[in-house]
Amino acid sequence: MKLLTILLTATAASAFAPAAASPKFSTQSKTTTLLSSTTDEATEEEISSILRPSYAIEPIPLRIGHGFDIHKMVPFEEAGQPVVIGGVVIDHVDQKWTDKDGKYAENPGDIYETQLGVLAHSDGDVIYHSLVDAIFGALTLPDIGQVFQDTDPRWKGCDSAKFMEHAYDVMKYYGYRIGNIDVTLILERPKVAGFKPRMKENIVKLLHTTEGRVNIKARTHEKVDSMGELRSLSCHVVLTLEKVVGNDADL
Repeated sequence: MKLLTILLTATAASAFAPAAASPKFSTQSKTTTLLSSTTDEATEEEISSILRPSYAIEPIPLRIGHGFDIHKMVPFEEAGQPVVIGGVVIDHVDQKWTDKDGKYAENPGDIYETQLGVLAHSDGDVIYHSLVDAIFGALTLPDIGQVFQDTDPRWKGCDSAKFMEHAYDVMKYYGYRIGNIDVTLILERPKVAGFKPRMKENIVKLLHTTEGRVNIKARTHEKVDSMGELRSLSCHVVLTLEKVVGNDADL
């Protein structure tokens, strides 16, 4: 189920007019439903107001966005949730995690073998978060942290697919679609090569695009710093958005 409600009362052209014609988000709309069962009207209005800029989103043919995210990895019992990347739960054997503070091992810096989880307010999906940020950035809109604040209990444990669904609808409202996506996932362990096809499938489905427009790369951090010690994972996304025109406008 989707997250917010967008009231599409303007024409495609008016989406690029001054602020008065910016997208209106309203729980009263019966047109395009993006409202989850747990999102109340006050939440709806608060979030939607962030995405109504005071300037025009100009209809340029091509826009480029970059997104980045990083989260801590800790023993599963501390995280309380698994490692989720690209909408896929990364099943793995116990990993050799560096216990920098000596919380679990005998001494600080010792290796502690454990199942890993991601420490985050939502599900901590670094690929999804980076993609949402890249889409918002390409459209010159506020970042994901302003729209879905990580101190807000309403987003605690939230499935980040909800954020992706919302980003797609905002992108579509402004008259754009995915040009191409290039993802670089950075983590030492666990290995994710076998999970990449499912990650790609999820992205294609959520952003209504094709496999030939989505690429996912993964690399280690050569055992350097927190990522090399399995204490964090991160992601970079670069993407392009194409202006939809003519007969493609309903895609």
